[in-house]
Amino acid sequence: MQILYNGKVGLSSLQTAIAIEDGLIVAVGSDTDVLNLATAETETINLNGKTLWPGLIDSHLHLELFSQSLNLIDCETDTRAACLERVAAKAQTLPVGAWLLGRGWNQNLWSGGFGNAGELDGVSEGHPAFLNDKSLHTAWVNSAALRLAGIDRYTPDPAGGKLQRDPTGAPTGILFENAVRLVQSVIPPDFKEQRFLLMQAAQAQLIAYGLTAVTDFDALTSYTTLVEMQQNQALKLRVTKGIPLADLDWAIAQGIHTGAGDGCLHWGPLKLFADGALGPQTAAMLRPYENDPANRGELQLSAGEIFDFGARAGHQGISLAIHAIGDGATHEVLGGYAQLRNYEKHNHLPALAHRIEHVQLLQPADLEQLAALGITASVQPMHATSDMFMAEHYWGSRCAFAYAYRSLIKCGTRLISGSDAPVESPNPFWGIHAAVTRRRQDGQPGDEGWYGQERLTLAQALASYSSTPAQLTNIAHQTGQLTIGSNADLIVLTDDPSQVASQLLFSLKPDRVMIGGEWVYPD
Repeated sequence: MQILYNGKVGLSSLQTAIAIEDGLIVAVGSDTDVLNLATAETETINLNGKTLWPGLIDSHLHLELFSQSLNLIDCETDTRAACLERVAAKAQTLPVGAWLLGRGWNQNLWSGGFGNAGELDGVSEGHPAFLNDKSLHTAWVNSAALRLAGIDRYTPDPAGGKLQRDPTGAPTGILFENAVRLVQSVIPPDFKEQRFLLMQAAQAQLIAYGLTAVTDFDALTSYTTLVEMQQNQALKLRVTKGIPLADLDWAIAQGIHTGAGDGCLHWGPLKLFADGALGPQTAAMLRPYENDPANRGELQLSAGEIFDFGARAGHQGISLAIHAIGDGATHEVLGGYAQLRNYEKHNHLPALAHRIEHVQLLQPADLEQLAALGITASVQPMHATSDMFMAEHYWGSRCAFAYAYRSLIKCGTRLISGSDAPVESPNPFWGIHAAVTRRRQDGQPGDEGWYGQERLTLAQALASYSSTPAQLTNIAHQTGQLTIGSNADLIVLTDDPSQVASQLLFSLKPDRVMIGGEWVYPD
């Protein structure tokens, strides 16, 4: 048994100690009550007034992509020229034929907007180049990459995607949505050994941030590596693995259902995409983007298609997680979910824990529909602060119902939080800061935050990163809370978040992290 005492458990000042045995919390209370359980073999740890929080949960990230991002060119620069300088520097270090890979650029921040293939050609030293934008919905490639993918002026736009073209019809090197895959498919895959090492490094960084569980929405190569890590006793995080749509047939044939697996690695929902993203203006809208009357984005799924996928997956016990950013996409998804709920009821199927990923913009009439249908809002608080000026530019007054986290909770919606890493940092304290303040770390846009009425309380933000997402997972013992019978997944904080100025919440970091009764940070 371990006893941690002389601390502060959670947001309460009444409980100061917990006891842990066989990976579970077996007692919570005052120092006196819990220390009375000690035996000669008990290890006691004096917390010296530090705060205990449950281990935090990131409900939406891309584990393999995040691990790869640790080795990619950082294209998140203030200017296009600065990005090209970083590409040029990397090109000097690569062997002949190797790809230049990067991510993070945002043309909305650059004077002149999008780059083109010719600009990349000038700095890439003959290497094929592929640079994902920040949203991961657009790519910037050079001429060598276009040639390897067989893309020229005669290449048609793929379903659900678009090639940006110059006035002559030639591709410029900017690829939208499914067109990105035309080049991605010819990039040589990582070696298995490299994926293993990169994902180990990513896991160590996530744990150091205070994360003890994540939901991963990457390809099945991620799952294969996670299994290998588990077999080698190298997997410490608890991972819920989303099912890519391309692998639905395989999952059904394997008898997989949401929740199948064990307390460390298990299956999550089927991931679908209803639209694109705000940055490239491919998010599906009910009304056109501001100052672009011909553009309503791109709807990728109809309500009928959502129902069809949901009914098929539902018979296997697989829930849905649907990416929807624009108010048009969210409205369409809710229509599909309404049909699906009726189908579940009339066919005596369980009402599965379906989700909408991002929920970045709602029309007012749809605000209460998530709660009415029992749909979870899976949000990324840092998107609100990263996107706020861009959102105002493209959505105008509609932003009153953008990233409407507090309004969703008031309507009774179950709200869970994540990062969408590597789109945003997976540091959960950066997300908590964004949720509580609606401000960037430099204080913008001011004391009240961006649409400050949507700020969460610290308790609400913590719940969205702990107890609420835990309700969606099939772990043998409850996670996300410090109660008797729960997994001993916890973090130790020197600073009490409830006593820290809200604008400084992003600066918090754990001293120690425990998963299943084992101290995993520092290792």
